[in-house]
Amino acid sequence: MASSPVSKLLRAPTDGFALSGVDAGGTPGVKSKKTARAETEAIAEPLFGLQERLYAERERSVLIVLQGMDTSGKDGAVKRAVGSLNPAGVRITAFKAPTDAEKRLGFLGRIRRELPGPGEIAVFNRSHYEDVGIVRVHGWASPAVIERRYADINRFEEEVAKSGTTIIKCFLHISFEEQRERLLARLDDPAKHWKFNPKDLDERALWSDYMAAYEIAIDRCNTDRAPWYVVPADHKWYRDWALTNLLRETMDRLDPQYPKPRLNLRALRKRLGETA
Repeated sequence: MASSPVSKLLRAPTDGFALSGVDAGGTPGVKSKKTARAETEAIAEPLFGLQERLYAERERSVLIVLQGMDTSGKDGAVKRAVGSLNPAGVRITAFKAPTDAEKRLGFLGRIRRELPGPGEIAVFNRSHYEDVGIVRVHGWASPAVIERRYADINRFEEEVAKSGTTIIKCFLHISFEEQRERLLARLDDPAKHWKFNPKDLDERALWSDYMAAYEIAIDRCNTDRAPWYVVPADHKWYRDWALTNLLRETMDRLDPQYPKPRLNLRALRKRLGETA
């Protein structure tokens, strides 16, 4: 296991943040693919137990926010980080472009509707950060509006955290070259052609603008209540290891407990014996 908590290794600094200082191909906390995969598998069982206790407790919840460029592995991260959990206690939302009805709710309106309920673990595949990310890159809102949104997001996340939801925000950081390799792999595999959108190449041409937008969002919305973690994602096995460990560390800190209802065990056993 990592000598330091993964949450400490990957936490974005709060005194100024630059993506250029993060190696997308790095593997902080683990040295080999073999070790990472073994540790990821070993975490599954205790994580399942922690989730069951959280679900039974029905007091708190967890929200995982995933952001990243196309091919950064958001879908794979969802599968690996929560795939071994009980689906009854997991809510996954993939946010696409907002509909006209959703736009009328305000940029946080549709987000509020998908927040986890008591005992749930929710995963956002993209999120409200699109409204200070792609919106900023394409100029779909004025600088003044986007500036207000950073403050709106901080207030919103503070409110969510105070309500009993622990927030884990992860930026899956891949390199420009790694994205190229993954896009080529989609073209090479007929079974993945459906995932290839030629418009992704137009977005790729704006790479530096996206990196700047993410840097600003991470820097402006990186609080103790809702911290940002920057996960090097060029290696899928590392991405999976890091996210699973982040969730495990969070659940360990929450330390959920089974409720202790007052049951008359003797009477209940007697009734079961009578109906056997």
